[in-house]
Amino acid sequence: MSAEVLCIGTELLLGNITNGNARWLAEQLAAQGITHLRQEVVGDNRERVIAAVRAAAGRCRVLITTGGLGPTPDDLTTEAIAAAFGTPLVEHPAVWADIQAKLSARGRPIAASNRKQALLPEGAQVLPNATGSAPGMIWSPVPGFTVLTFPGVPSELQAMWQATAVPWLAQAGLAQGVFASRLLRFWGVGESNLAEQMADLLAGTNPTVAPYAGAGEVKLRLTARADSPAAANALLAPLEAEIRRRTGTLCYGVDDDSLASVVLAALRRRSDSVAVAESCTGGGLGAALAAVPGASDVFVGGVIAYANSVKQELLGVPAALLEQHGAVSDPVALAMAEGVRRLTGSTWSVAVTGIAGPGGGSQDKHVGLVHIAIAGPASSSSQAVHFGAARGRHWIQTLSTGEALNRLRLQVLLD
Repeated sequence: MSAEVLCIGTELLLGNITNGNARWLAEQLAAQGITHLRQEVVGDNRERVIAAVRAAAGRCRVLITTGGLGPTPDDLTTEAIAAAFGTPLVEHPAVWADIQAKLSARGRPIAASNRKQALLPEGAQVLPNATGSAPGMIWSPVPGFTVLTFPGVPSELQAMWQATAVPWLAQAGLAQGVFASRLLRFWGVGESNLAEQMADLLAGTNPTVAPYAGAGEVKLRLTARADSPAAANALLAPLEAEIRRRTGTLCYGVDDDSLASVVLAALRRRSDSVAVAESCTGGGLGAALAAVPGASDVFVGGVIAYANSVKQELLGVPAALLEQHGAVSDPVALAMAEGVRRLTGSTWSVAVTGIAGPGGGSQDKHVGLVHIAIAGPASSSSQAVHFGAARGRHWIQTLSTGEALNRLRLQVLLD
């Protein structure tokens, strides 16, 4: 049994929003053991939606659509799907009553256009939307083909999927085994080098290993298929253990872990705290830490010391160091780290100073040169890293943030 995903919305084609729904649905289909062979995006155009739905009906067993279920004129999904099979739309009074009740409860006016959301193809089953006004549907217009429609709002889609679609798929007997997946995250190794270390494992068929490169990090997706979740996870366990044995501290986390969340967890276990002093990252390091829920019990704060005067006045960096070595140097990075640690009373501190470009480089100090210092209870150290200028300012800032967090992670592990 195969499934396809059809995402509807001109904003997706224009790149105005990221199509996170397709990615999420792909993961959910894999978890249900449903083969997923194709994704497609079409704009808010009735004839193109009709053509896409008819084509899918000839290829797959289940079509999942997102978007186009609202009350505005460009919300054409339900109408187009009905037209694709020459089926009239009929109003569902209970759905219309639910829509009116939700709008009234939120203090929103009830427009005549909202009523179109209560129209579904004749014979379709309502797929309830507990949080939004737009319901979806489950409909089998021809033998061997079923379409499930969802709103484009991710929170509504996800709630409807779990509440209705998952039970329906199980009851229909469409799943073919169960997939379990795990994502191992690495920092400090290139994708090609990691792939070479895992060459024999990449050749496996069940479980499988697939590498992915990101912004400074590399990920390995481990996937196993079995008759039950427990059996699938049992296949993954020895594979993960072997990968961790080969890579050691290069593997920093799993699944939804981030370098920031892993660092904060390690410090929390020690009842330690951390502060940051930033120049070229302009607050990116502090933002990464503060983005983790519960960070406030570990992350005490930081200083964005972009100008040399701020480095001197707030962090206590001696003017002589700035004059002799320049702002982008190990001595200044160390002084920044020690200064913010002293200022905040934190157990640990991290400082970053560098040249993010595109200008500002020199013959001795090129764009992409960054100095990262770590100050801790026992010692302080700073080291330079060269990211290069080819990928631009944002890339340098992103990698500087990740590298700083990873160095802190490793230092805490060694301490």
